[in-house]
Amino acid sequence: MYLPEETRPRSRIIIADPNSLIRAGLRAIFADDPEFDLVGEASNGHEAVALTHSMTPDLVVMEAYMPDMDDLEATRAVKAASPATTVLILSAAGDPRLLVAAVNAGAAGYVLKGSSEAALRSAMSAALEGNFPLDAQMVHEVLRRVPTDLSHSDPTTGTHLLSAREQEVLELLARGYTNREIGTQLVITPSTVKVHVEHILSKFGVSDRTQAAVQAIEMGYITPGRLHGLARPVEQKPAESREAC
Repeated sequence: MYLPEETRPRSRIIIADPNSLIRAGLRAIFADDPEFDLVGEASNGHEAVALTHSMTPDLVVMEAYMPDMDDLEATRAVKAASPATTVLILSAAGDPRLLVAAVNAGAAGYVLKGSSEAALRSAMSAALEGNFPLDAQMVHEVLRRVPTDLSHSDPTTGTHLLSAREQEVLELLARGYTNREIGTQLVITPSTVKVHVEHILSKFGVSDRTQAAVQAIEMGYITPGRLHGLARPVEQKPAESREAC
């Protein structure tokens, strides 16, 4: 049943960052917010996991590196505590290798600190809708590092794994399109798109669209020559716009 926007329940979120100033900034942004309900804060990975386990939020916005856990262990632990909870990484680290590692750890998207408040909100909404907001410059770097000798005819990574239609769906999926938008582009129904996406996930051995997109990059399905428009960019901060953190 469709609910008017003003009557939809707010998405319950937790913010997790070791920096108290970052948490205070995010707290101010989401105070009395009509779309997001801030239900908890964590200053380290163990707090984030405990809060997620007890509160099962819709979304956790978290720093990639927590002081009490190695690398992205906190992201993996949060997903293990509540598989239905979406994790969005908000980090100052612009290393494209971290983007790939974050997705493999279960994150649904990656936004750089310093992005605008509007960009952060957009990324949060996109992640909750099952899309994967990624920083455009980092995606560019990931693609730039894809070995140029990857071939679609390679027996282990070749496009024989996917049908022609699945390849079309994969490219639009990697650009961040929803099932409805993909259906509009390819003139097929959203339910048919859903079936194709399920086939792609199964063939790639992954569990969500974000992992499928990263897998497509790593396997050479999406190459630097097809970079333009790959991902809907997380908008960068206009001069007059307030920073998210």
